[in-house]
Amino acid sequence: MATREIYETSFDEDIQTESSANQCPECDGWVTTNSVETVCEDCGLVVDENRIDHGPEWRSFDEDERERTGAPLTAARHDRGLSTEIGRSTDANGNELSGQKRRRVARMRREQSRGRFQSKAERNLAHGLGEVRRIASVLEFVESVRDQACQLFRSAQNEDLLRGRSIEAIAAASVYGTCRCNGHSRLLDDVVDAARVEQSRVANAYKTLNTELGLPAQPVRPSDFIPRLASELDVPADIRQRARRLAEQSESTGAASGVKPSAFAAACLYKAGREEGRWLTQTEVAEAASVTATTIRSHRDTLSELAV
Repeated sequence: MATREIYETSFDEDIQTESSANQCPECDGWVTTNSVETVCEDCGLVVDENRIDHGPEWRSFDEDERERTGAPLTAARHDRGLSTEIGRSTDANGNELSGQKRRRVARMRREQSRGRFQSKAERNLAHGLGEVRRIASVLEFVESVRDQACQLFRSAQNEDLLRGRSIEAIAAASVYGTCRCNGHSRLLDDVVDAARVEQSRVANAYKTLNTELGLPAQPVRPSDFIPRLASELDVPADIRQRARRLAEQSESTGAASGVKPSAFAAACLYKAGREEGRWLTQTEVAEAASVTATTIRSHRDTLSELAV
C-alpha cells in the first residue's frame, strides 16, 4: 500500500505551497498557513487550527526522562535566561572529549563569552541584575520578589536613571522598593547590610525610583514589625498579641504617625512585656529595632499617656 493511501493529505503547518489543495472549501479562495492556524484570505474561514503543539514537552516518555525544553524565561537574567552554556571536558552523554575537541570547545567558550554582551547598556544590566539576585539571596527572598526587583531595575535603566548613579545603589534600592510595594517588613538597614554601598546612596536611589517611576509603595505600619521583632526577641505568643493590639490602637488614634515604625513596634513589645511580667530590657529591644534606648523610652511614655 502506498504511503499516500495511509496518510491523508493536509495543509503544511509552516510552509506555504502552490498546489491546488490550498483552496478554501467554501469560496475556493486562497488559503494561507502560519504556525497557529490555516485561514482563507477571502472569506476568513479558519480551515485548520493548532495542528501541532509548539509548546514545551514537559512530560517524559523514556527511561532517561528527556525533555525537549529548557528553563523558563526569567526577568532575573539580562537575556531572559536564553544564554548558551558551553561545557568543558565532556559531551552531552558524559563521554570524555579528546584533546583537540577540548581546545576547540575552549575557543568556542572564549568567543561566546566575548560576544555575550552587545552593548555597554547590556553589560550594565547584567551586572545590576546579578547584584539584585545576590541581595535577594542574602535576604532569603522568594523568586517572585526577586523577579519583581529585577524588573524594577530594568525599568530604572529604561528610564535612564542609572546615568550618574551607582549600579549597586540602584540594585539595592530596587530590592528595598519591591519590599515596600509588597508590604514586607524589611528595614533599609537590612538591605544596606547586604549591599555593597553606603546607606545614604541607597536612600537617594530609592527616592529617585519612587519619584520617577511612581512606585505604589504602601505606608509601613508599626504592627507590621511586631511578628519580626517578637521572633527575634523570642517572646511568647501572649506578649506578641498584646503588643500587636497596642500598635493597632495607636495607629487608629494617630499616635504612631510621623515616627519610625520599627521603633514604635519595639516600644509596644517592651510595654507588653512589662505588663505580662517579662522583663525585656530597653537595650535589647532597641538593638532589635536598630534604634536607641532613648527612642524606646520616648515611645513608651507616649503609650502610657494613651492608656491603651
